[in-house]
Amino acid sequence: MNLNLFLSKNSLLTVMLGFSLTAQGVENNVNVKHLANEQNIVVLDTVKKFLLLPVQENAPEGKVNIIVNNQFQLDQSINVRLARERVDYYVPLDLSAYAGKTISIDITGMPSSSLCWEEIKVSDTFDSANREKFRPVYHHTPVYGWMNDPNGMFYKDGVYHLYFQYNPYGSMWGNMTWGHSTSTDLVHWTDEGTSIVADAWGTIFSGSCVVDKDNTAGFGKGAVIAFYTSAKPSPWGDVQSQSMAYSLDNGKTFTKYEHNPILTSSERDFRDPKVFWYAPGKHWVMMLAVGQEIQIYSSPNLKDWKKESSFGTMQGAHGGVWECPDLVEVPVEGTKEKKWVLICNINPGGPFGGSATQYFVGHFDGKVFVNESPTLTKWMDWGKDNYATVTWSNAPAGRCIALGWMSNWQYANNVPTTQYRSTNTIARDLTLYKVDEELYLRSKPSAEIEKARGKKINLPAFKVSGIHEVESLLTDNNGAYELDMIIENAGSSKIAFSLVNGKGEKVSMYYDVVRKQFVMDRSVSGVVDFSRDFPAVTVAPVDNTDTIHLRLFVDRSSIEAFGEDGKFVMTNLVFPAEPYNKLIFESEENGYTVKSLDVYRLQ
Repeated sequence: MNLNLFLSKNSLLTVMLGFSLTAQGVENNVNVKHLANEQNIVVLDTVKKFLLLPVQENAPEGKVNIIVNNQFQLDQSINVRLARERVDYYVPLDLSAYAGKTISIDITGMPSSSLCWEEIKVSDTFDSANREKFRPVYHHTPVYGWMNDPNGMFYKDGVYHLYFQYNPYGSMWGNMTWGHSTSTDLVHWTDEGTSIVADAWGTIFSGSCVVDKDNTAGFGKGAVIAFYTSAKPSPWGDVQSQSMAYSLDNGKTFTKYEHNPILTSSERDFRDPKVFWYAPGKHWVMMLAVGQEIQIYSSPNLKDWKKESSFGTMQGAHGGVWECPDLVEVPVEGTKEKKWVLICNINPGGPFGGSATQYFVGHFDGKVFVNESPTLTKWMDWGKDNYATVTWSNAPAGRCIALGWMSNWQYANNVPTTQYRSTNTIARDLTLYKVDEELYLRSKPSAEIEKARGKKINLPAFKVSGIHEVESLLTDNNGAYELDMIIENAGSSKIAFSLVNGKGEKVSMYYDVVRKQFVMDRSVSGVVDFSRDFPAVTVAPVDNTDTIHLRLFVDRSSIEAFGEDGKFVMTNLVFPAEPYNKLIFESEENGYTVKSLDVYRLQ
């Protein structure tokens, strides 16, 4: 992804970021009044578009609000880790709505001795130039700030809309809103700013969007309607309820429904509504994650909801809370049949610790989902870093297109980036395939990823006996490429290869022929010491170790392995000091033959 393509043409952001502020229009025209008990008032002598807030990531949070005519302007104060001893970066507080007004900024929980009082600035610009060596080239990321779950994904009029959990006031989780990006090809993304922000009912947690083609809700034919969890903090614990908002301009702006919340519960974990139209019953369905079960609701008009059933008891993995559910019809390969697939994200409880995505295959009558394999636990991805996977609503040509958050809650707040945190996986098309009468999900890279391909290099077939290095194919790369290889085994019990850089950092991968497994080891892949849970070895089951087809999508800070055309997928983050520029094959016993090896530069 080219950052220039990412920036919205109508964004207030300029092509610059707040590590150093040299832009014209940056001023320090602020007057700070310190009160008792870490209460502070910032009086602005000059009102510009932004108040630039200095952030120190390891500092405690302070609370920030805007005051006009003695009244708070924000329904909830913003939590910001304001600088006490050092400035890691800046974030912008948008003041453009208050032009011409006298405003003050209320800041609580900050000592008067903090560095931030010297560093707070006003400006008409905010520097968002990419200074992150780990920022991906062809994966979606926020321009700045924190991102987690993909939300509200829908397709309309040739455009893919991606909303996401977003904190514009720091690169760690908090202040949840919906950020918004759009794409026409699922690869190159344009930032559309922040779409849904906190209100009296709470911050904005995960959810979904639908296109109301028949105006069942009464907001207008073809209205885009968003459903999200309102999360309201209280001294007695957070309260979660479901709310809705509608858009009449194809998802650019939303108006919140005046009768929110539309669905409430006394349950503590009650969130992540996924809504879709069930044609046979001519009603809408809402899937909700509630503790360790999925609750299913129905509605004729998207406003009034009736609980129909629950799913989850004695089903799948239960090592943690269930989140971000989805229920989609998926075609069965080689037949005209479709099956319902219930996608359920779990944290913790993944096969290698922390977050992961499981799924169930069965049938659905509009009210009740029945899992056809209740004794099996099936995983969508065998890496550490694919979570909150959901699908696009209204996808073209009947496709089922999924996207995940590329991180893990074990260390998501601590990965070694600062300007932004978190990335999405590449888009994946889902189908079902059969093995011994059992149905499994195939997650195949969406064909649109080929639009990122640049120069192609391919090698003639070669035999691997001992060690074989392939270096020239990966030199002078920007850390972003695709490897597509076909290997024929000649009787070796282990087929091994590694991606290596000049610092000796490497990601080791191999097929264990005897156990029929694909293994990836990132324990010496680069920066790994930010979490004891990050150095890891992940393992996926494989069907075929005679003729192996593997596609590796390598970006500056991630590797996604698709084996057997997506029969298994493994997604892992990596943080190398420099790009991996060498591919080393190793063999045992009779060796093997690399029948083809294609390398694509991705951009």
